Amino acid sequence: MKKVCVMGKGDLCIFVCDYLNSSMSHELVSVVPVFPEPTWTGSIKNWCKDHYIPTVDSGDYKDMNPESVDLIISVFYDKIFSADYIANCKKIINIHNAPLPKYRGVSPINWALKNKEKKHGVTIHEILPGIDDGPIISQLDYSIYHEIEEVEDVYKKALKYAEILFADTIEKIDDIDPISQNDNDSCYYSNEDNGSLGNRRNFRRDIS
Repeated sequence: MKKVCVMGKGDLCIFVCDYLNSSMSHELVSVVPVFPEPTWTGSIKNWCKDHYIPTVDSGDYKDMNPESVDLIISVFYDKIFSADYIANCKKIINIHNAPLPKYRGVSPINWALKNKEKKHGVTIHEILPGIDDGPIISQLDYSIYHEIEEVEDVYKKALKYAEILFADTIEKIDDIDPISQNDNDSCYYSNEDNGSLGNRRNFRRDIS
């Protein structure tokens, strides 16, 4: 049974933890929550308390020994892992709400709608010292409709597709050969770019 640590926040993080906690092949041994936790989504801290899963209450990944587990899963975790930390991990992966290599960085759904994309996606990839540029393990694309959908609509849809992709991937992850990303097809947005999102800055256009 593989020992797993999950780092992150929100409803998708809770789904991943709940899946692992019921798994016959994985043991969820610790969680590193994002602090402060957002109030608009589920509390992973409360879930851990209810299920007797130890947490790293500093919220700092450096306080979790990577050599003590077989796998680390980042689910909307808010810190960038150092190269030294990554090198000491047996395996560390991330779930990203975008069809990488497109929309690396923050607010990928917001930017996809701002740019009037017809499709978006979710990607599970290995973590490297760069930002969202590690080899792709699995990926799922889905249609979006910028004319009628709000960010919150696509976000809710994205969580469901991410759940499907994670459940389909995790049990066979060691047998999958990751595919390197093509940097020529990439785009990246940082927090500094968010001022250009206009009416796509928030969950709905009427409050942006």
